[in-house]
Amino acid sequence: MQSNNDILKIISSQTKSSINEISVVTPSMYAAIFSKFANAHNTVIGDENELAKNLLISECTHLTNLQTQASKSAMQLSESTSKAISAIKDKDEKLLQSVLQETQKLRLEVEKLKESVYKDTLTNVQNRKWLNDNFLKDDAKNFKVGGTLAIVDLNYFKIINDTFGHIIGDKVLLYFASELRKTRYSVVRYGGDEFIIMFSKNVSAQKATEILNEVREKVLSKKLKAQEELFQVSFSFGVSEYEASQSFSDIIEKADKNMYEDKMQIKQRVTSI
Repeated sequence: MQSNNDILKIISSQTKSSINEISVVTPSMYAAIFSKFANAHNTVIGDENELAKNLLISECTHLTNLQTQASKSAMQLSESTSKAISAIKDKDEKLLQSVLQETQKLRLEVEKLKESVYKDTLTNVQNRKWLNDNFLKDDAKNFKVGGTLAIVDLNYFKIINDTFGHIIGDKVLLYFASELRKTRYSVVRYGGDEFIIMFSKNVSAQKATEILNEVREKVLSKKLKAQEELFQVSFSFGVSEYEASQSFSDIIEKADKNMYEDKMQIKQRVTSI
């Protein structure tokens, strides 16, 4: 059974996805859309001030825990480094072996810490912070190195939500993300039902297009089931190569334009869910 906090996360995700294409959103508009999704989940918001306070406490606790774990890991790394220096100087094989075991354990703890910071909570793919920290520089404005990316967008996702409900919509996002991960390249949830795939440097735009066309045909051949009804999902994508120091926003705009052209073509094949 889902906790109230889990349901609120779903409602928040649905609200953000819903307003994604609205150019201007006022606080009252956001509140109205949020309330609509809350009603669909039979969720009563209640005392909003108390709710905000509890959420703030929860987020602060989470950040504090991350900070504590990071500090603990840094201290352990410092201690291990000091031991390693002493062991090397004294040629102490036993101490070196002990340091190796400590370092391996620390590495696992650091990887878990990184995972909690960089993962999208719904789909378990990477989030935008991971993309910014690993591929971008200059305050997330420009690429560190060259490569190829694709922006991928589910077609008719709003119809899926409206027809089957947002719980099914979330399951579709999970399924979609898992299919994208099968490409073996890094998948990032960019927002709502939009994802970015970061291909390795040696993958050309043509090769990336071939890979995603194969994934799309597989997804189109799959029948999903909700409320005893079968339906299929489709997606559109746009690919763009980029060079080191190129603007991230310019490349996304280019890929988005390519995706729009692709969307016009695929919607001729697939008219709805």
